[in-house]
Amino acid sequence: MIKKILSISFLTLALYSVNGQAKYYSTKSGQAYFDAGTGIEDIKGINKSTTSVIEPSTGKIQFSLQIKGFEFKSQLMQDHFNENYMESDKYPNSTFKGNITNIENVSFTKDGTYSVTVKGILEMHGVKKDIETKGTLKVSGENVIANADFNVQMADYKIDVPSVVGDKLSKTAKIKINCTYKPLK
Repeated sequence: MIKKILSISFLTLALYSVNGQAKYYSTKSGQAYFDAGTGIEDIKGINKSTTSVIEPSTGKIQFSLQIKGFEFKSQLMQDHFNENYMESDKYPNSTFKGNITNIENVSFTKDGTYSVTVKGILEMHGVKKDIETKGTLKVSGENVIANADFNVQMADYKIDVPSVVGDKLSKTAKIKINCTYKPLK
């Protein structure tokens, strides 16, 4: 029994550093928004099952989502997104692996909103590209809320926009990330 208690205590200590900061923060219900409308057509989707992990001590951050997880206002729009543009059967996931480059400016033990710069590799539609964007981390009790906006050029990821829909579908997609992380326990 004492061995079991000591093992649980050691595991708990391993997950938290001396100052009480969690070793990792994670979410399985982050939100990723996709907007490629031009004003003529409202082409917006949301994925509510984005997974992500932050390692506060190093600033490493990773995201992963299933392309078919995006939901649109119409089934036809969703079908076109998956079949014609994202080819989600062939390229089912999108990932980001990178770093918060100014992680030293964030206190995970003090409530507040911190401006961050994130730099890394976004893989989508079978293509890997370097990206960099600004965002915020809001520390609120044990939770960390991340927000970031960035643009993606469809052609950079070999996503073709046929000329027949060129006035309705933008060649640039606006991506917005909103994730609420909890300490990994």
